[in-house]
Amino acid sequence: MKAKKINLKLGIIAVGCALIILPLAWFLMVRLEGEQPTLELDLVSPYIGSSHELTIALSDTKSGLRSLWVGLLKDGKEVVLHESDFPSAGLFKGGRLKQTSVKVALAPQKLGFGDGEAILRMVVLDYSWRDWWKGNKTYLERTVVIDTRPPEIEVLSRAHNINQGGAGLVIFRTSESCSQSGVQVGDKFYSGYGGFFADPLIYLTFIALGYEQGRDIDMRVRAVDPAGNRAESSFYYHIRRKVFRKDTINLSDGFINRKIPEFASQISPGASTSAVDAFLEVNRDLRKANYQRIAAVCQKPVQQMHWRGSFLRLPKSATRARFADHRTYFYQGNPIDRQVHLGIDLASVANSAVPAGNAGVVVLAESVGIYGKTVILDHGYGLFSMYAHLSQITVNVGDPVARGDKLGHTGSTGMAGGDHLHFSMLVGDTFVNPVEWWDLQWIQNNVTQKIQSAQSTTGKE
Repeated sequence: MKAKKINLKLGIIAVGCALIILPLAWFLMVRLEGEQPTLELDLVSPYIGSSHELTIALSDTKSGLRSLWVGLLKDGKEVVLHESDFPSAGLFKGGRLKQTSVKVALAPQKLGFGDGEAILRMVVLDYSWRDWWKGNKTYLERTVVIDTRPPEIEVLSRAHNINQGGAGLVIFRTSESCSQSGVQVGDKFYSGYGGFFADPLIYLTFIALGYEQGRDIDMRVRAVDPAGNRAESSFYYHIRRKVFRKDTINLSDGFINRKIPEFASQISPGASTSAVDAFLEVNRDLRKANYQRIAAVCQKPVQQMHWRGSFLRLPKSATRARFADHRTYFYQGNPIDRQVHLGIDLASVANSAVPAGNAGVVVLAESVGIYGKTVILDHGYGLFSMYAHLSQITVNVGDPVARGDKLGHTGSTGMAGGDHLHFSMLVGDTFVNPVEWWDLQWIQNNVTQKIQSAQSTTGKE
């Protein structure tokens, strides 16, 4: 009996010890956890300009975040960029913050650092009791390049005589490789492309003036280096003002009733109260959506000049509408809409074969709203040609085509009143006058001679 009482007491003691020791052991294991906090630096480029902001993401899901230290070391000199202590939730609970992000401003010149390589150091600690209550530590080091000098720009092309609604070419050289370069024309930016010349720092940029951009438009070459330093340079240019034709289009009930059903799936169902309202929705809203589709296709041109010489015009064709005709649409004697025609309409024999204006790659071959069945060719470095209202398309996206290859046949799809080809030229997403690109002398004066001049002084392609 006495032995049983002793065993019972020992059992009670063992259970009591277990109830105390096991939770304590579990608690100590939690507080002594050895998982390191995570530290991620949002640094897309190793280059640091005159003013830079670092974003550092921190996380520790177990003990919570204790502190962050950031420093910059160069030529034996180290400067603390940031120090922060994160709040505690109490002695036994760890840190309040499990994750956060910290922004650190970095202005090397103000800190007394010159250009060149430097080391960015970062240390984050958590609230673990490891390492005698100092916590788990994550150390991250990154080599960066301080670059506070903006690139230099030298414009190599000389004469830039540009027609309102026309195109041009600017050739320039930068003193260093740039993450972005090109020409700003008013509120539009046209990217520069390297790789054409032997010198990789020489860029060519096809630019455009919209039909609405006049002589007051400012043009400048702009460049941004990998560190974010910006530079710009003016250049000589002369803008020739153009007066565009005004055109009147009288809409008949027959035309509207014949055409609008083609767009039933592309306009708001039930939103239009009449055929005329539906026409206006197509002519205004759908036209804008169609332009966005065309612009999207022209965002990433091939960086190779496929084309040579003048562009072909539809053979044996007559001009029915001109570039930038300012059209007023009349219905029953009243003006109901105004739009600008961004191409040239060419009429020949019905269902005529449509040739590629020049060598390029097919980047669009589909129906595009008011333009009907449409083909767009990418000729390289931001130059595109467009063929619309086709009755049939005979090429596919990705097909390479040579000058004169058949793309399809003329037709009256889309908002066309009869069989014809709507032909457009674009620089980037800006429609320009196709007449220039049919003119071999214009191309020689404004493109070919500029390239040859740059090659003669800088090296061959």
